[in-house]
Amino acid sequence: SSIGAQKDRVVTKEEWLQKWETGNIGFHKEQGHPLLQQYLDVLLNGRSGLRVFFPLCGKAVEMKWLADMGHSVVGVEVSEQALKEFFVEHNLPYCEEPVPEISGAKKLQSVSGNISLYCCSIYDLSSSIVGKFDGVWDRGALVAVNPGDRQRYVSLMITLMEKNSSYLLVTVSYDPNKHKGPPFYVPESEIQSLFG
Repeated sequence: SSIGAQKDRVVTKEEWLQKWETGNIGFHKEQGHPLLQQYLDVLLNGRSGLRVFFPLCGKAVEMKWLADMGHSVVGVEVSEQALKEFFVEHNLPYCEEPVPEISGAKKLQSVSGNISLYCCSIYDLSSSIVGKFDGVWDRGALVAVNPGDRQRYVSLMITLMEKNSSYLLVTVSYDPNKHKGPPFYVPESEIQSLFG
């Protein structure tokens, strides 16, 4: 298949942490992602006060943007550095606490309480820990998880979604034989089979 070159690729947690440590974060958008602004109405669907999930959130500026609109934001990220940079760069006071259900995990929460960021593997989360969400902004998560973990990732995401939730997904299109990823190429047919 055309994605054969990427099928078995594995990016370790250590590799992701190193990207943050060395500032190799070309995936971070300082001004926020134009597609979220363009499709915000689709995500919100006329609703206010939503719970919005940011999988593999990094220090996405959109988290503050949505929180400032009155939504409650929850993110997950393996890099504690990324999460701390988010709060510092936005001058947001926050507190840290352990997550009793997840060994070694931390929750960094804005003092205002409307932004909660979990520092752990996304696969350690469940709806019993983080609840369910009205919206998901998947800007770079599906394309970042290892291809062999996609089914596991999508199965988890489905359990975190409320009945009427909106899921905005950004993917990238390119010749996977010329780039080993991440971001990984996820063909539309695979998105259909994963999410239904």
